[in-house]
Amino acid sequence: MHPLTPRFLIAGAVAAGLAGCAGMAGPDYDALMASMLKSSFRDQGIAKLDRLQQDASNAECSASEGKPLPDDRAQAIQKTALATVKMPAGGQFIGDWQRGERLAQNGRGMTWTDPSAAPSANGGNCYNCHQISKQEISYGTIGPSLYNYGKNRGVTDPNGSLSRPIVEYTWTKIYNAKSYNACSGMPRFGHLGMLDEQQMKDLMALLLDPKSPVNQ
Repeated sequence: MHPLTPRFLIAGAVAAGLAGCAGMAGPDYDALMASMLKSSFRDQGIAKLDRLQQDASNAECSASEGKPLPDDRAQAIQKTALATVKMPAGGQFIGDWQRGERLAQNGRGMTWTDPSAAPSANGGNCYNCHQISKQEISYGTIGPSLYNYGKNRGVTDPNGSLSRPIVEYTWTKIYNAKSYNACSGMPRFGHLGMLDEQQMKDLMALLLDPKSPVNQ
């Protein structure tokens, strides 16, 4: 017998074993992850386990693994999101930019230690993802810079008829960002009740009021 024959036999056995494994169904990692999350968290205070459940649009975007959705599916998600948007009562979009600035700087809220899930207890946490004012030296870059947001769009009167499309676009983006981007990572502040109407008006003022530091 050739002295190398046993090695060939072993290699053949390993190859056969690997081929057999390749033909077997792998583990369901999604199910394993869901099980792990469910066993690792619990209801506590205002934080409930329903936070672990993705809605249909988020689940579809997760399944795409970062790849663009087909146009028809993206448009369907955007259409559904747009239908959820409620314009402010009386057509008044603009609040107080000073309150909006404090809200943009505030990242707290919706944690299990909060006594209430009321939106008025929450911050907007805008600086975590965006540059907003020129004075701010520490801000996130996940989202685009919003510095000069209104100025760059020619807004001189936030409630004026000439700027109405920009006003409504901005409100919609804050209310439910999936209206324009099916897989947007921006919080859906209005749709999910994270901020109330007055808070969103104050953020609108921060972005659009010509006197706001955003537009200086």
